[in-house]
Amino acid sequence: MPSVKVVNGKQIVVENLGPIERLVSFVSKPFVRMWHHRDLIAAILRREVRERFKGSIAGWIWAIIAPLLAIGVYTFAFTTTLSLPVSDGTDGKQVSYSLFIFSGIIVFNFFSEMAFRAPMLLHEYTHFIKQTIFPSDMLPVISTLRATAYTLISGAVMLIFQFAMTGSLPWTVLLLPFIFIPFMAFLIGMSWFLAALGAFTRDAGYLMITIVPLFMFATPVFYSHAQLPEPFNFWIYANALTGFVEVMRDVVLFGKLPNMIVYGWTLLISVFSFYFGYWFFDRYRNVIVDVL
Repeated sequence: MPSVKVVNGKQIVVENLGPIERLVSFVSKPFVRMWHHRDLIAAILRREVRERFKGSIAGWIWAIIAPLLAIGVYTFAFTTTLSLPVSDGTDGKQVSYSLFIFSGIIVFNFFSEMAFRAPMLLHEYTHFIKQTIFPSDMLPVISTLRATAYTLISGAVMLIFQFAMTGSLPWTVLLLPFIFIPFMAFLIGMSWFLAALGAFTRDAGYLMITIVPLFMFATPVFYSHAQLPEPFNFWIYANALTGFVEVMRDVVLFGKLPNMIVYGWTLLISVFSFYFGYWFFDRYRNVIVDVL
C-alpha cells in the first residue's frame, strides 16, 4: 500500500514496492528512460556525428580512410617483413596476422574512445545540465552510439578485406550482433561510472590517459590467449576486453562458435557493468549538478 510522507510541509504519496517490483523497476529503468528520451538522443547524436568532421572537405571519407590505411599497413608489414599466420589452436585453421591484429584493434579502439571521453563527458555539457532539466544519464548512451558508428565502419572494412583475401565469409559473422550488443552494454555501463566519477574529480580523466594505453598490451590484440603459458592464459580473462576480442575472432576470422564459457563470461560482465554503472550514476545524479 502507498504511504504518505511529509516533505517541507507537503504531503507526498510514496509507493511501497515489494522486492520483485523494485527489481523489475531497476532492471527496466535505463531502457524506459532511453525510450522516453529517444528524440533527444537522436537529435544530439546527429549533431555530434555532424560536428566530428565539421570544416573538413572529405568529411565521412576520413572515417573510411583511417581503417583502410591501418589494415593496409598491417598487411604490408606482416606479409613482407614478417610471416606470422595465426591458428585458432583447435582445428588448425590459420588466418592472416594483419586481420588478426585488426580485429583486436577494432575492439580496443571502441573501448579506448569511450574510456578517454567518459570522465569529461558531463563537463562538456555543463551548461545544459545546470541550466535546464537535462537527462544527463543519456549522455553516455549518446557517446557510445556515436563511437558505434565509427566502429561499424571499421568492422565493415575488415569484412570487405577478409572477403577480398579469402573469397568468402563464414556464416558465423551473422552472430556478430550477439557479441556487439553486449559489448555496447559493457561500454555504456563503464561510461556511466566514469562520467559520474569524472564529475567529482578530473583525476579520473588523467587516470584513463595513463592506464588505457597499457591495456593494449594486457589485451590479446597482438597475440592469442592460447599463446600464453599457464596460469596467465586463464587470468588474462580478468581483463574484460579479452573475452570480447576472443569471441569476435572466433565468429569472424575462424568461422566457429565461440567458447560458451567465455561467451557467458562476456555476457555476465556486460550485464554487471551496465547495471552497476547506471546504479552508481543514478545514486549521485543530484549531487553531480552541484559539483560540476
